[in-house]
Amino acid sequence: MPGLFLFLGMQSFLDEVVAEVWKKHGVLEDLIFILPSKRAGSFLKSGFAKTANKTLFSPDIYSIEAFVEVISTLSYAPNTQLLFELYRAYITNNSYKTDDFYDFSKWGRLLLQDFNEIDRYLIPPEKVFSYLSAIQDMNHWYVKAEKTQMMRDYIQFWSNLEQLYKKFTVQLKTLGVGYQGLIYRTACSNLPAYLQSTQGKKHIFIGFNALNAAESLIIQEILSNGEGDIYWDLDHSFLNDPIHDAGFFIRQHKEKWGYFQKNPIKGLSNYYRSEKNIRIVGVPKNVSQVKYVGHLLREIQETKPSGLQNTAVVLGDEALLNPLLNAIPPEIEKVNITMGYPLQKTPLAGLFNQYFDLFTYIDARGWFYRNVLSFLSNNYIRLILANKDLKSISLLEGEIKKKNWVYVNPDRITFLEETYAIPLSKLLFDQNPSPRDFVVRCLEIISLLKERFEKDSDTLGLEYLYHFYTLFGQLKEMLGMFPFIDDLRSLHSLFKELLSLETVDFQGEPMSGLQIMGMLESRNLDFETVIITSVNEGVLPSGKSNNSFIPYDVKREFDLPTYREKDAVYTYHFYRLLQRAKHIYILYNTEPDVLEGGEKSRFINQLLTDSTTIANITHVIAAPEIHPQTMSPQCIAKDQHLMERLRSVAANGLSPTTLTEYIKNPIAFYKRAILNIEEFPEVEETIAANTLGTIIHDVLEELYQPLIGSYITPDKLTAIKTKIEIVVKAHFADKYADITDLSGKNLIALKIVTRYIENFITEEMKEAAEHKVKIIALEEKMKVQLDIPEINFPVFLKGKLDRIDERDGILRIVDYKTGNVKRSQVEIVDWKEITADYEYGKAFQLLCYALMYTGEKTVNSMEVGIISFKNLRAGIFPFATKEKKGSRNGNTKITEETLTLFRQQLHKLIVEICNPQIPFEEKDV
Repeated sequence: MPGLFLFLGMQSFLDEVVAEVWKKHGVLEDLIFILPSKRAGSFLKSGFAKTANKTLFSPDIYSIEAFVEVISTLSYAPNTQLLFELYRAYITNNSYKTDDFYDFSKWGRLLLQDFNEIDRYLIPPEKVFSYLSAIQDMNHWYVKAEKTQMMRDYIQFWSNLEQLYKKFTVQLKTLGVGYQGLIYRTACSNLPAYLQSTQGKKHIFIGFNALNAAESLIIQEILSNGEGDIYWDLDHSFLNDPIHDAGFFIRQHKEKWGYFQKNPIKGLSNYYRSEKNIRIVGVPKNVSQVKYVGHLLREIQETKPSGLQNTAVVLGDEALLNPLLNAIPPEIEKVNITMGYPLQKTPLAGLFNQYFDLFTYIDARGWFYRNVLSFLSNNYIRLILANKDLKSISLLEGEIKKKNWVYVNPDRITFLEETYAIPLSKLLFDQNPSPRDFVVRCLEIISLLKERFEKDSDTLGLEYLYHFYTLFGQLKEMLGMFPFIDDLRSLHSLFKELLSLETVDFQGEPMSGLQIMGMLESRNLDFETVIITSVNEGVLPSGKSNNSFIPYDVKREFDLPTYREKDAVYTYHFYRLLQRAKHIYILYNTEPDVLEGGEKSRFINQLLTDSTTIANITHVIAAPEIHPQTMSPQCIAKDQHLMERLRSVAANGLSPTTLTEYIKNPIAFYKRAILNIEEFPEVEETIAANTLGTIIHDVLEELYQPLIGSYITPDKLTAIKTKIEIVVKAHFADKYADITDLSGKNLIALKIVTRYIENFITEEMKEAAEHKVKIIALEEKMKVQLDIPEINFPVFLKGKLDRIDERDGILRIVDYKTGNVKRSQVEIVDWKEITADYEYGKAFQLLCYALMYTGEKTVNSMEVGIISFKNLRAGIFPFATKEKKGSRNGNTKITEETLTLFRQQLHKLIVEICNPQIPFEEKDV
């Protein structure tokens, strides 16, 4: 039987049980087998089929949970129903102020777990709840005689827990359903009636370890009546070691059960101390672990392919299933997965969470643009839309980015409605849908996806879809039965809670091929080769987390399980895997962190300090081979095609901005000027600095337009000042967003721009009162041809001059900057630096403007400078030449000599750019 094997004289646990039961009974019709899991039952049935060698009736085989369900006559209720029924009991049971369902859902699941534990361990509810109430009363004493209403409600809640428990359990029993603990407690009450109905039947319990009080009572009662037998899956080494946690529970059963005073413990083995090959491997990070597993599997496949039939990969962290599947070598054809893949990790979960976010976080302004773009760009949404619809989505995305819609109001997308084959209202409908309407829309999306998946034969997608269809169908039914959920926030919280509990169960051939499973699925099963991953503290074992309302000391008082018992359970499962295995690979993460577990597990330390097994152990640290790549600066050679493009750019005109980009980094110039790669348009949630600068330029142009050709006076500027707010708002709406949508930083930015303009005009009024200032031109576009003999094609210089004015008879070219400007950035000592150092980029731009202006007009005297809006009081920062750095004296006049010296440097720069022998080479920026 594949998976259950014989090697080196060792027999698997289930094979041993099958052989002994068959020898003792010979027939199976009157036997009832109970095992920890359904999977072990499948292997047991296969074992009997192989041993019998004839046709026979199969015995009844149950998992322990299914067996207890049969005894109790109750059915397991879905998690959704349990939460709803608990909330119904909660709100009808209390006279004090109760939480709404959204807040209740955060702690209701925890309360259900505690109810479950109390019932599974048969604790009298009145005792534990009165104990809890007394503790809370003591913990929240108050120095004043009168307690606040909040304190009274809090203490009242704990006082009412017993009443809530009783009301809740009565509700469930009336419906014929229950949670696990309630079913276990009921089964204990119904046990005499069950035994009466199954007289003549023999119950055989196989492979148990930790038992709750209800399971212990049921098994002991059946054994004491002579109606049963029990086989334990444990090695003598662990049973006889008084401190080894692997035998912790079975030692307790042996000591406390009366049955073992007269009967021996069956099922024990002596295989753990046999010769083994144990390899402990430290691997950095989780993904490297699954890569290493893939490496091990490839080795097995190449050296002994049949060995994969007896190989199991046990995932300590079940979240590694998906990366593991991608790491399995393709030549391994048969793989059986015996664990569920979490539904919340499927791609469809992302789709519906995005859909919830779209409507949960909507406000009066509309949907937040990120949620809209994220939802519409989801692969599944694009899958259900036809080509025509995809064009409409592109149009909508373009409008959002072009008009900077931080919030997308449904009224803004009505222009797309007629273009959709599937109406947009199918996806984006009322801003405030009811929970039931929302669930109906989700079911419609599932229906549309089903058609596409069937057409594309996407079987895995259909499997995922079925689970979501069931989940939303369940939600729809519950919403009809229970009126508690009246908002999407509560519905989303419930959806995520239920999603975290659902798994997609894979189907395969459990008796053949490589086996992949979680730790619990390995119960009762033995393999020749075992690979265990994530053997780190916090994973194996899981640690001291205590998700419970019941304090540790109360749990000890009532013999409820704590992290001590949980650790013993993990220890048993871990060492049980090692008992009969011959080749064992234990992997752990060498780089512990909060998300991926702590340091290597205590289980590894125990193995390394065990003198009886240390000879079988090899401990190594594995790491992937790293082939470092040295990053050389990017270098673009100027071929014929690039030179043709360069000629075109030169003929169109080189701007001062693109030339300074070349000075900073030639590759940036290549991408922007030659390849014409622009920045990807994005919605600006907070207005960007360049957008802010554009608005200021446009506002000043509009305000000063009437003054072109005339002298400015304080009176004219006073008149302009009254228009500032209106003009600023108009340009803000045009270049950024509707001012009605502004809030937070953007509203502050609007005020800042207004204040900038006001302060600027105030300074202008002072200037106009003392000097004669005449506006000549605003935002003047210029383009001049440069005479460069070394280049055999025309080269033009182009640009836009923010402001040209005349101050006391001296021509000025003024450039506006909204950022910080230092005076040293516009002062030159060594002319070579102006084209070699990006620090002087602003001086370079100013001289370009001067060169362009003088290329078209004759000028006797001229100055160029920058006005920084962050430092308006400093006035204009004029370009100046100095004899040495730090000197206070500088020449601010732009003379023909100045332009000649600059022209020489500019020509050298452009010759370098256009030289086919000099590549574009990246600079460190």
